Amino acid sequence: MTSPIAHNIDARALGKVAVLLGGYSAERPVSLMSGTGVLDALKSVGVDAHAFDPAEQPLQALKDQAFDRAFIALHGRGGEDGTLQGALEWLGVPYTGSGVTASGVAMDKTMTKRLWANEGLPTPQYLALTRAELTRERIRTIPDELGLPVVVKPPHEGSSIGITKAAGYSDMQAAVELALGFDDELLFEQCIEGPELTCAVLGEGDGAMALPVIEIRAEAGNYDFANKYETDTTQYLFGSLPATLEVEIRDLVLKAYRLLGCRGWGRADLMLRQSDMKPFLLEMNTSPGMTSHSLVPKAAKAIGIDYPQLCLWLLAQARLDRK
Repeated sequence: MTSPIAHNIDARALGKVAVLLGGYSAERPVSLMSGTGVLDALKSVGVDAHAFDPAEQPLQALKDQAFDRAFIALHGRGGEDGTLQGALEWLGVPYTGSGVTASGVAMDKTMTKRLWANEGLPTPQYLALTRAELTRERIRTIPDELGLPVVVKPPHEGSSIGITKAAGYSDMQAAVELALGFDDELLFEQCIEGPELTCAVLGEGDGAMALPVIEIRAEAGNYDFANKYETDTTQYLFGSLPATLEVEIRDLVLKAYRLLGCRGWGRADLMLRQSDMKPFLLEMNTSPGMTSHSLVPKAAKAIGIDYPQLCLWLLAQARLDRK
């Protein structure tokens, strides 16, 4: 696979750059790790880059301090959900990644699934229920509709925050209470048994390119927050799938990415059903992690793109939705 990025980018021509990190979402600790990595990488290739935490200073300071563009290394609400993108549009500061609409839709896992399902793209069966609907009686009926295990998610969070795989009826109430700590509407998803996969995309529209698929093997099959960010035991495998299946998954991810209107970069998470090797889309991340454990840098490295090159290319793609 040939690298899709240009290697002759003039770092100085990109101007004064704000690396947006931290923020106020539940994913703040991950964002601080991502942002620090991006900041160091951009500085290493000559970019005039500076850390900027929206939780510590108002966004208007981006304009007041004459920043020319922003690299968004924020995750979750207030950074990945379209609200920040809208503010940057208003301020006129070009930014990395997807625009307002694509960011807002992709951050809502339920809405994303509705769009994919409507277009015939495979995604696990699901139910979306509000806090008011989640009576004890209703919770007990969910496994009857989706089967067990049931994956319980707060649909507006990432990094596996608030997610539980409920193995039985007795686990459902605790799973719901945990997820309701992060969201007022919950997503209940049919559990697809099999390998967990992820596939990153760079670019936009017809020019977008899917990077190699990564199979994730975590301890006890549980790719939770700890196994994502706090341990080194999780395995990330390239080339573990048959070549034809690899192509099928990359094509599926590109369709999912384009359907949402994503640009710049993104990463789709999927499950591969063991019984028939059918892939199912779970979600699209429009501001993927950029920590030492993160998956987009791993996929880019697999085709010869090092971390600073990746960060520089993403920064060079920064733009506004408006003309």
